Amino acid sequence: MGAPSDLLLSYYGDDFTGTTDVMEALTRAGLRTVMFIEPPTVQQLRKYEGLRAVGLAGASRTMSPAQMDVELTASFKKLAALGTPIVHYKMCSTFDSSPQVGSIGHAIDIGMEIFGSKVTALLVGAPILGRYCAFGNLFARSGLDTEPCRLDRHPTMRHHPTTPMDESDLGIHLGKQTAKKIGLFDVLSLALPPQEADARFKSLLEAGDEVILFDVLYDEHLPKIGRLIWNQMTKGRKLFVVGSSGVEYALTAHMKSQGLLPSPRPLGADSVDRLAVVSGSCSPVTDRQIAWLLERGAREIPLKTDRLVDPQHREAEIEASVQQAVGVLKDGHSVVLPSCRGPQDPRLATTVRRLEAMGQDAKLRSAEIIGRALGDILLRVLDRSKLRRAAVTGGDTSGFAAKTMGVEALEMLAPLAPGAPLCTAHAPGSPIHGLEIVFKGGQNGKTDFFGTLMNPGRA
Repeated sequence: MGAPSDLLLSYYGDDFTGTTDVMEALTRAGLRTVMFIEPPTVQQLRKYEGLRAVGLAGASRTMSPAQMDVELTASFKKLAALGTPIVHYKMCSTFDSSPQVGSIGHAIDIGMEIFGSKVTALLVGAPILGRYCAFGNLFARSGLDTEPCRLDRHPTMRHHPTTPMDESDLGIHLGKQTAKKIGLFDVLSLALPPQEADARFKSLLEAGDEVILFDVLYDEHLPKIGRLIWNQMTKGRKLFVVGSSGVEYALTAHMKSQGLLPSPRPLGADSVDRLAVVSGSCSPVTDRQIAWLLERGAREIPLKTDRLVDPQHREAEIEASVQQAVGVLKDGHSVVLPSCRGPQDPRLATTVRRLEAMGQDAKLRSAEIIGRALGDILLRVLDRSKLRRAAVTGGDTSGFAAKTMGVEALEMLAPLAPGAPLCTAHAPGSPIHGLEIVFKGGQNGKTDFFGTLMNPGRA
């Protein structure tokens, strides 16, 4: 027996939190979606009745091109075997990448070859997330309660420790990562009537454009883009698309306009009085969210990351942090264990120095080492405290934390903030099976995000 025949879409997320972002977009549209940590077997898929979409949480955002060759080739081939009409390479909506690390262009090259695509649609903007693309330039909010900034002036992304963004023109930025010809379907083209928009899209194809970037400013642009992408599907050839969760918001907006969506299932969760939070995010957005929680009685246990990355001190640092955290929870307080508090945190420099002294490439290894340590800490805290709701923040570190915790798959439980849903963890044989957990990217959510996590009814 093969994969379920009614699967519509499969996707690979270049980081963990971005993969949950897509799951939220599809689930809220009424399409049951399960996100797996490793490529799922047919037997695993058949456990989920009515499954329409399958996600695979990856970590290519932190990989070199050589590492991506191995990871993406294997993952794309496994997604191809599922037989879904649409396959999506989901990259971060802030497009943080470089020719050396997390190359989106290289991912496009690999995907187009494996799926036999002559053209790939690229949609980065997602208004619900505060991401906008105008004449090929990307703008992003720094948290949902701030004004949009051009990406090369963004307070977080221009200082990203691994892939600082110094170019907002996505055609120029992507052109450094692939030799594919890049075209632009701009905001003026989106204003055209359907027949003229089709003609404009056709003209880009006839000009030989291989990657077509779509502008997007408003929600009303989404069904127009979704229609153009949907119409590229042909029998016997999978549609390979690249972009943020804007891809799913566009496709489902088109499907809704055509009456192709079922009624969404009810989503929600009860309130709780305590949380355990581990954080690998360097974003000032996350820093403000942690500060908000601390001001309301939570306790902070700062992690000594230079010890966490050192095999000689790792276990002692983890165990000491766990014991403190369990004590805080028993006293009735929420607990936060951050590896960083904002882009100027001195731990960033000391950790890089420690890794380099050990002969490690900090840009390629820090996310995995820190992420696995965070997962180990949270797993022990939850096992000893029996707490049932927790959070992991940091797009680069979350996937490694989840794998360390033994998570097999996630399914959306309740909305919290766009791109950061509360999920149920499927982890057979693990103490966290059935845990309610959110894996949040550094930029997601408002300042009071953790208040919403404690009381999802306010979302």
